[in-house]
Amino acid sequence: MTSTDMPCPKPGVLDIAAYVPGRETVHGAAKVYKLSSNETPLGPSPKVAEAIAAKNSDLALYPDGSAHVLREAIGRAHGLNPNNIMCGNGSDELLGLLCQTYLAPGDEGLFTEHGFLVYKIQVKAAGATPVAVPDDEGLTADVDRLLGAVTDRTKIVFLANPNNPTGTYIPVSEVRRLHAGLPSHVVLVLDAAYAEYVRRNDYEAGVELVSNHPNVVMTRTFSKIHGLAGLRIGWMYAHEAIIDACNRVRGPFNVNSLAIIAGAAAIGDRAHVERAVAHNDLWLGRVTEALEGIGLKTTPSVGNFVLVHFPEMPGKTAAEADEFLGSRGFVLRRVAGYGLPNALRMTIGSEEANLGVINALTEFMAQSS
Repeated sequence: MTSTDMPCPKPGVLDIAAYVPGRETVHGAAKVYKLSSNETPLGPSPKVAEAIAAKNSDLALYPDGSAHVLREAIGRAHGLNPNNIMCGNGSDELLGLLCQTYLAPGDEGLFTEHGFLVYKIQVKAAGATPVAVPDDEGLTADVDRLLGAVTDRTKIVFLANPNNPTGTYIPVSEVRRLHAGLPSHVVLVLDAAYAEYVRRNDYEAGVELVSNHPNVVMTRTFSKIHGLAGLRIGWMYAHEAIIDACNRVRGPFNVNSLAIIAGAAAIGDRAHVERAVAHNDLWLGRVTEALEGIGLKTTPSVGNFVLVHFPEMPGKTAAEADEFLGSRGFVLRRVAGYGLPNALRMTIGSEEANLGVINALTEFMAQSS
């Protein structure tokens, strides 16, 4: 059988670079500390296990296709109308649904050059053209450059705020300026996956903009601060017309029963969220200060991770640091795919993990090249 006898994907699919998640394991290490995927070291709320245990007997039944219980819980937690909320199999699915719903061949989807890789993947999967817009010198989204890249073919603009993997953000005044400069038919997607970690007076996740404008969407996730990455739960807040359109495209049972009940339990436990925030506030500062103290540059972060830049000299590169750390059981995230070949992204982990990375990198930087 030749290649011409095989089914052929639609044009553009084989041009997509598949998403590669952070590593989970290394060989030969007695204990592995996974700091590559921005998971919370505190895990999920204890209330999640209780909720799941009570639901196990119903697994033979299909889940509620509307995820009503979860949408109601999200609405209570954030003061939102559940009719303006859609839940998904992670926020990744919702980003894909927005692309499938609003993009067609010939359209363009914009995002920042160091933005989440899924944007480019989903734009191309919809048959549209991805457009990466350069950040400023501080690796922060540049509103003027984004607006300058808008054409009559632009249909979606993605803004991760805070951004992954840089950890940078733009204040709400700049988000409003971005929105004000967009044509009314362009959908502005505010990806606020790390919003709960931000403690800045000039930050807003997107609720106000969505509430007042029909072309703004805010996406959120339970994978980060809520500790439910394994259950894949995301949600978005949008005008009812956008929710209605995306509901026509999504699968009928896209959120499973355990995810629905677990998410509702997690978002109701504010005390657990505050503990996670306090842990991150403490260790983000300590890790950043320690790494800069040994001669490494970091990008100021408001998330639960820090982007660490390595010298461009033999013996001190990010690739060599990654190998050195891996041999000691510390798994960080290579970010060459994000256009940052000489940097590693480190999740803020447990005290033991954080101190271990600091000690290992201190040794790495002190050794002769």
